[in-house]
Amino acid sequence: MTSHILSLILFTPLAGAFLLLLVDKKNENAIRWIANIVALIGFAVSVPLWFWYNPQSGVFQFVERAPWIPSIGAGYFLGIDGISFLLIMLTTLLGWVSILSSWNAIQERVKEYYIWFLILQTGMLGVFMALDFFLFFVFWEAMLVPMYLLIGIWGGPRKLYAAIKFFLYTLVGSLLMLLAILFLYFHNIKYTADHVATFSIPQLYLTAPQIPAHYGMTAAVLLFTAFFIGFAIKVPMFPFHTWLPDAHVEAPTAGSVILAGVLLKMGTYGFIRFSLPFFPDVVKLPAVQGWVITLSLIGIIYGALVSLVQKDMKKLVAYSSVSHLGFCTLGIFVLNQAGIAGSVLQQINHGISTGALFLIVGILYERRHTREISEYGGLSKVMPVYAAIFLIMTMSSIGLPTLNGFIGELMILQGVFVANKIWAAFAASGIVLGAAYMLNLYQKTMFGKIENPKNERLLDLSHREFATFAPLLVLAVWMGLYPAPFLRRIESSVDHVIARVSPQYATKNLADCGTLLPAASAGTAPTASLPDVVAQNPAAKFLASVPCDANGKPLSTSSGQAPASSGTGTDIPPPADKKPGDPQ
Repeated sequence: MTSHILSLILFTPLAGAFLLLLVDKKNENAIRWIANIVALIGFAVSVPLWFWYNPQSGVFQFVERAPWIPSIGAGYFLGIDGISFLLIMLTTLLGWVSILSSWNAIQERVKEYYIWFLILQTGMLGVFMALDFFLFFVFWEAMLVPMYLLIGIWGGPRKLYAAIKFFLYTLVGSLLMLLAILFLYFHNIKYTADHVATFSIPQLYLTAPQIPAHYGMTAAVLLFTAFFIGFAIKVPMFPFHTWLPDAHVEAPTAGSVILAGVLLKMGTYGFIRFSLPFFPDVVKLPAVQGWVITLSLIGIIYGALVSLVQKDMKKLVAYSSVSHLGFCTLGIFVLNQAGIAGSVLQQINHGISTGALFLIVGILYERRHTREISEYGGLSKVMPVYAAIFLIMTMSSIGLPTLNGFIGELMILQGVFVANKIWAAFAASGIVLGAAYMLNLYQKTMFGKIENPKNERLLDLSHREFATFAPLLVLAVWMGLYPAPFLRRIESSVDHVIARVSPQYATKNLADCGTLLPAASAGTAPTASLPDVVAQNPAAKFLASVPCDANGKPLSTSSGQAPASSGTGTDIPPPADKKPGDPQ
């Protein structure tokens, strides 16, 4: 069963789409029930991954491999690590929540809507599972068409403009990435002993870092830039963000939820999965790292400032995504464990909190058909359950302790502070601004008198609507109070990325820092060494990110010194031939 679990998860939504083709389009209730049941099954079949995944191993697990197009070296090659594991769980959950939220919102071309949504679900899952670059690119491009149609057919008044803008932006980035993929493909053929053509991502992990030695650093920087633009558009990072507000505002509610919750994470996932391990020498260049960090900081502050002046609730939440995902890219490119682990966790947190906020806006829009903030006020008096959930998710988005947004932002800021205190100061301002625009939104819509008579008889949440929020509320509280299970599942995978990109931050070096803690004075109990503390508290592995030298003293991050890397490449799964289902 475990040997084909990924295929089962991947193709369950697609099987549901084919099933809907057999249903009469006039039988809309049956179509809705089938789509919701299939989406729920899709989430249910992914739940065993939580128990079967081995967090102690950072290599790819549940590997499935079969020949596909052997003439060019493309294969059906699936596998996940801790990073993709959490994103897959988020995708299956938000897919079900999004489809459930569409029950009353979609009244036209119902059959086509659910079919395209389920196809989109398969495309997104494929991106996170694919370990063959050709297969990855097929899934990456395949999800464009369903999202384009969801916006273009079921969107708002400017839906065609928003859909075309989304499609063209993403397509330009994809073409640049395709050229870079082909370069890596032919480079691998030329510089491997057997000269075998392959799109295997683990194999390219071994040869791509050699590009600076074979073609020079300029070529490596250009290839990194091609990947960077493709992923930066998807995130989106400043200044590639202009397609996002239009797409969010015009998309149906479920489209906005899945766009913010999952599609945007494909850009940050691409940075971690490809940009860092393929080009470790490039990302460590001060100029490259400085530019990416600068763009991330601009995105954090710019997105927050623009959110402050928005009059449309949905556009406010859309621009807040630019700010929040700026934190994610910032954490990735500070190149230490706390930053990258915090970024992965924050990506999940963003999917939960922002997905819920788009659902909150969508519920009001279904009742009043307006998203203008000035149209509301005093809603807590007529919609108390709705107001309570809105408050929880507002605090989650702000990063209130005990809710999910806090730990991710804390880890990112800790990682940034280790790298550069000035960067951390600018990033922290984004948190303050985030609190300002979210609390302002909540105050204007929930508190005060009901000035507009149209709001006096608004219905509170139905049971179905509450069901869409229930799993998100549980996760927001769970991850806020006890994030350890989530951190454990990404720890090894993050360590393996760090071992290749920034070996001076590798967790194994903490064992060399036993003298960091003050020695016990005479007559007092012995003080535990840092390795003992780390052994007792796994969270210390993330928080003790400053590298140490052989004498157990902190190594300055500005000196450019670093302990020597073993250079064994043990952080990358070997590309040796395996039977489908065999562990890497």
